[in-house]
Amino acid sequence: MTAPVPGSGIEIPFPMTSSDDPEAEGVVGTWFVLDGESVAQGQLIAEAQLDKVSQDVHAPAAGVLRHLVAEGQGVAQGAMIGRIE
Repeated sequence: MTAPVPGSGIEIPFPMTSSDDPEAEGVVGTWFVLDGESVAQGQLIAEAQLDKVSQDVHAPAAGVLRHLVAEGQGVAQGAMIGRIE
């Protein structure tokens, strides 16, 4: 695995949880890792909620997590909710 280049990052999208309505909005129910904390690849970092479905979000790489969306904020499926730097 290569380290991210400074100033860039690996984006973390809101999961696609509903195939019935791809434009449906959900929320980040809980961030399990604070903004600015280090994470390991595969670590559970958040819970995404859409309708009555919850889905775990895991870190796609090791690095420092940056939140782009606050807990409880509405977000479209596939929209970026965080970044690993």
